[in-house]
Amino acid sequence: MAKDYYELLGVAKGATDEEIKKAFRKAAHKHHPDKEGGDESKFKEINEAYQVLSDKQKRAQYDQFGSGFDQAGAGAGGGQGFGGFDFSGFQGSSQNGFNFNFGGDEGGFGDIFGDLFGGGRGQSQSQNQGKGNDAAVDIEITLEEAVSETEKDINIYLSSLCTACEGVGAAKGSKVEDCKTCGGSGQVTKQRRTILGTFAQNERCSDCHGQGETFEKRCPNCGGDGKVKENRSIKVKIPAGIADGQTIRLTGQGEVGFRPGKGRPVAGDLYITIHVKQHRLFERRDDDIVFNLPITISQAVLGDNLEIPTLQGKVKLKIPSGIQSGKIIKLNEKGIQHLQRRGKGDMFVVIQIRVPEKLSRSQKKLFEELRKEGI
Repeated sequence: MAKDYYELLGVAKGATDEEIKKAFRKAAHKHHPDKEGGDESKFKEINEAYQVLSDKQKRAQYDQFGSGFDQAGAGAGGGQGFGGFDFSGFQGSSQNGFNFNFGGDEGGFGDIFGDLFGGGRGQSQSQNQGKGNDAAVDIEITLEEAVSETEKDINIYLSSLCTACEGVGAAKGSKVEDCKTCGGSGQVTKQRRTILGTFAQNERCSDCHGQGETFEKRCPNCGGDGKVKENRSIKVKIPAGIADGQTIRLTGQGEVGFRPGKGRPVAGDLYITIHVKQHRLFERRDDDIVFNLPITISQAVLGDNLEIPTLQGKVKLKIPSGIQSGKIIKLNEKGIQHLQRRGKGDMFVVIQIRVPEKLSRSQKKLFEELRKEGI
């Protein structure tokens, strides 16, 4: 049965690009195989769905023909299902009316039809090109750290380039030869019979694991993969003004993939989602800060000069006489640095007149006198 990519990501069919990206990051973080309770097969399905829905052309093709994936039998016999496709652009000679090579079609239908014809999108792109999976991690910072640029160390368990063989996969001094099975390409072409006919598809060579070379002796550190799983410490600069839930992308800091042909394994990207802790004094509203300032009745009536905290340190604030509860005093540029432009937000001080719950005899007598005066 056809996969519902929208359902896999938990978004509606009319979801925006940003909604799809956000849903992917959340789902990928939840199901990443390196996390406790992670699900590798689910992670691959989510990644596959995102690769289609994040590409406008592929998404349009999926929206138009995706519901017919499980109707291929009807399409072959009754002119339905795949009848709207133009196969003229695919390589391959005709055999029984169908013989196409999907392996080299990076941007076309090969990605979408991967599951139907075997191999899958992830195999044709990730394994043949060598790029590894993206990784995701969450970190928490304080509001003070969000105000100015800060640097954090992240410890994460990932596939990394093997330093012993520098990603080659061979033990030092070992004889390296072109793979006799694939001729050094790292790929073999296999014929697959389907209800639509016979198809030629490129797959990763099982003898050299897509590396294009065989070794007299494989690297003892990585077993010939050119990569190893290890704890990695990564420094990340967090820009001033970053908001809760925003994500930083570190290119090439994700999982290292399979070695492609005679090349070197390439790492995916690392997505770091920032969570800003709630502050005990300040409330953030975009790049502005709200601070509730309690004052006494006498301060409200007579006015005062107070020292109050801000994210940039303490400042003097003049309380005008006769100020009312709920009145807001604005402090220009005492908020948070704007992320994408110069300047800072503002700080809004909300006056809250504090009424005492208990009075001493002398205090009560004073208030009774004030009441006689109409105050």
